[in-house]
Amino acid sequence: MASSHPRQLAAIPPSKMQQRRERRMFSTSDDSAMMKQVQATHAPDGREVDVKPVLQIIEEILIHVIARTVDGDVDGKREHVDSMEKAAVFAELDMLDSLAYIIYKISCELPYKCLGGGDPHATAMGILSILSSYPWHAKVALTLSAFAVNFGEFWLVAQLGATNTLAKSVALLKQLPDLVENHAYLKQQFDTLIKLVKAILDVTRCIIEFKELPTEYISEDTPPMSVASAHIPVAAYWTIRSIVACASQVASFVGLRNDFGSTTSEAWELSSLAHKMSSIYEQLRNQLAICYQYIDEKRHIEAYHNLFRLFETAHIDNLKILRALIYAKEDPPPLIDGSTKARVSLEVLRRKHVLLLISDLDLSQEEIIILDNLYKDARSRSETHYEMVWIPVVDRAAWNDMGRQKFEHLRASMPWYSVRDPLIIQPYVIKYTREVWSFAKRAILVALDPQGRLSSPNALHMYWIWGNLAFPFTREKEESLWKAEVWSLELLVDGIDPAVLEWMAESKYICLYGGEDLEWIQTFTSTAMGVATANKFSLEMVYVGKNNAKERMQRMINTFTTRKFSYFWPNVTSIWFFWTRLESMLYSKLQHGKTVESDQIMSEVMTVLSFDGSDQGWAIFCRGAHEMARAKGDTALTCLREFEKWKESATRDGFIPAMNEYLKQLHTPHHCNRLILPGSTGGIPEKVVCAECGRQMERYFMYRCCVE
Repeated sequence: MASSHPRQLAAIPPSKMQQRRERRMFSTSDDSAMMKQVQATHAPDGREVDVKPVLQIIEEILIHVIARTVDGDVDGKREHVDSMEKAAVFAELDMLDSLAYIIYKISCELPYKCLGGGDPHATAMGILSILSSYPWHAKVALTLSAFAVNFGEFWLVAQLGATNTLAKSVALLKQLPDLVENHAYLKQQFDTLIKLVKAILDVTRCIIEFKELPTEYISEDTPPMSVASAHIPVAAYWTIRSIVACASQVASFVGLRNDFGSTTSEAWELSSLAHKMSSIYEQLRNQLAICYQYIDEKRHIEAYHNLFRLFETAHIDNLKILRALIYAKEDPPPLIDGSTKARVSLEVLRRKHVLLLISDLDLSQEEIIILDNLYKDARSRSETHYEMVWIPVVDRAAWNDMGRQKFEHLRASMPWYSVRDPLIIQPYVIKYTREVWSFAKRAILVALDPQGRLSSPNALHMYWIWGNLAFPFTREKEESLWKAEVWSLELLVDGIDPAVLEWMAESKYICLYGGEDLEWIQTFTSTAMGVATANKFSLEMVYVGKNNAKERMQRMINTFTTRKFSYFWPNVTSIWFFWTRLESMLYSKLQHGKTVESDQIMSEVMTVLSFDGSDQGWAIFCRGAHEMARAKGDTALTCLREFEKWKESATRDGFIPAMNEYLKQLHTPHHCNRLILPGSTGGIPEKVVCAECGRQMERYFMYRCCVE
């Protein structure tokens, strides 16, 4: 018998000469000559081999051993995986009948070649020859299964030797080491072996995963897969070569009951192979990620085109459309009810008119406030039946906790439905909203009828202009509403401020004015009120602010509160809504093909918007429903200052008609007007004419961030 005092495995590094030899082995074995040898053994006969059940068995054996070795649990006290899981695995093993012989053949080949001190490369090539008719993934899985058989048998005998008489007898005949007694001395050998076994398992899973990629989306000749296919034979060779090294290490335990001599060169080889396998694994995982990205793109393209087909097909209800746009599954439910905060399924939307509010996470509080008012107003109307669903569009790559908090804060302020998680909205849906419904930065409101048919790709313009009167938000309804409209103060202000409409009904003179030049505002308001007082008529002045200047408007409101220039809207929401309705009117007209030459409302709206685009103030004087006169700041102020010159006409013809006539006289050929239109809300008109002279304006591009 060998000495009863075990010698610990030497932990000294290999010589420099040996290191160079090992590096040379791993650097030259991947050359074209070697790969030609490997490819020469490959002659698949087209058989299909499902290796997943085999892999499950392999993992059951190897991971069980790995867990016990790493944790030091060599006394057999830990239980196997749950018996129900094992039963599920073994229930799938009918197909193993056809593989049992080849697994047995390789399991005999491995220890025979290894114990004889054979060349690892030659042994690996011999196994590849035996498995020549199998595909690459099967070659690897079958070789690994053969190793798992040998390793499992070794482990069982060595592990049970202390408690089982039969196992002890076999262990004695083979002179296997006592794992419990000599655990500390075997640890380095097992740690190195286990590290390589883990790397082999990783690469094996990866090779099998390539085989399981859906061929309907990625074929062998597509670039991501063809690149992977070129790597797989190399990976398969080195996996089998590594299995041979592991088998050699296990075989070396025979006759090693109490004599643990130095096996530094074997440990170095296993460590070097583990490093190489890890490198191969990373390459395969990277290529696999590229393949999955390619598959996702193919799936998204297919789903994208399917959306077109769905919208072209008649349905009995809207659920097919909604599932394609929001979420195909019902578990967990995809919606949150804004009123109860409970999760609900898409069934709550079945056969209802649905408004899809599509926006990013920069949806303003002003928008939410107005939407909230209109939505609650609809709930009180028996003739208006629709539901609203918020679909937030987020950047998946930049999604983080801050984004989630912002999303949840916005969702909490909404009484309508919203998706439970922005990430359930698939990229192809976002692509469709951008390319078909023209969603960019600003929110859109897509209207669907109870059968899922598209009523409007963006009903938000209708919603802002007419509110729930625009239901069911079709183009035909929009056209009929425009036919009933004329350019008037009522259209300008509508329900923003009931006081203005009361003044209009009382035939009071009303002046709407805007801008942010405080000096002009002070001079203009005092001059206008002076003219009204001197001529004994009532004039109500309303400050409506400036577009896209929320923070500055809040400062202006504070100033008006202190200095009391005139009546003003005391919140930025009303100012925001005034200008948003004007922009909505413009884009609604553009969608219907109107021009400034043929449509008075469009012409007047563009005039007011161009006034706002200048650096000056501006004013519109009104009386009743239809009398209106408008001018930019300096012109309006000059007109009032020179009232004595047209006072007689005002007495004879009326204040507003006389003002219009005098403003024409004040017009000069030298002026500069600007019209600033947000390019993310709809089509930009090809032709825009000047509000003062009627000539076509030049077009420029402006990029603007609304953060003040």
